[in-house]
Amino acid sequence: MNRCFYCGKGTVFGRSHTHHRGVAGGRWKKRAPKTNRTFKANLQRVSIIVDTEKIQVKLCTRCIKRIKKDIGDNKKPFLTLAHIKLSKPPKKEAESLQIAASA
Repeated sequence: MNRCFYCGKGTVFGRSHTHHRGVAGGRWKKRAPKTNRTFKANLQRVSIIVDTEKIQVKLCTRCIKRIKKDIGDNKKPFLTLAHIKLSKPPKKEAESLQIAASA
């Protein structure tokens, strides 16, 4: 089974359940069927940099979103994505308002 490189999220097995209301009078003719199914994690293949080496791993989208949010907040992310450069931090709204006010 595939797993997220960082958090270990992977495929989970469960049951699908539909609800049948039955008939008037309160008695069910048939019980609601429950069938087995799998819940798969949304894994994406990305390149990361580990010890100055570029490797391809699978990360879940929640971990990718967390890395991008940390970069946007000027925090050090727990993994370094190869295709995102940290050299230019994004402008904050307050900085752009100060520039507009001074002009």
